[in-house]
Amino acid sequence: MSISFDRVSKAFGSKRVLDNVSFTVNKGEILFILGKSGVGKSVTLKHIIGLLTPDSGDVLVEDLVINKLSEVKLAEARKLCGMVFQHPALLDSLTVYENIAFGLRGKKPETIRERVLECLKLVHLDQSIIDRKPPEISYGMQKRVSLARTLAPGPSYLLFDEPTTGLDPITTNAINELIFELSRKLNVTSL
Repeated sequence: MSISFDRVSKAFGSKRVLDNVSFTVNKGEILFILGKSGVGKSVTLKHIIGLLTPDSGDVLVEDLVINKLSEVKLAEARKLCGMVFQHPALLDSLTVYENIAFGLRGKKPETIRERVLECLKLVHLDQSIIDRKPPEISYGMQKRVSLARTLAPGPSYLLFDEPTTGLDPITTNAINELIFELSRKLNVTSL
């Protein structure tokens, strides 16, 4: 199981963001994509989940060529990946519990509750916050709830788009350590 880019290029108008990019991330690896703003970090991640399509080249998740899948098959492939965006993007009208459980609809209520509590524990949050709404908890806690929501369905790949944006240095370090810990504990591939 891996993620691969095979000679991927992407331009927006005259701005070429990805130029013949090739790499492979093997199962269980953690890959950091570093660079200043505008060099294609987010664009790379959006190709993996099919939000963007390359102008040329192929993006593979496991043996699936993401840019050649039908909408139905792409929806199935996206279930393999969990994306954590720059901002928590939690639904303010829902509780912490409901936000984490969002991707678990259709499962038995007792199964959902067990998974939500497990995910809270994985991100080092106490279950006492499950009835709070996002505006009632700190920004750092919101980031962790967002991560718990991403973990809930059990993805094989975790994609982080600048997960420490807007955090103080201490919380940034804690989130970075958490990403490393989760990648190892859950044996997932992380970018």
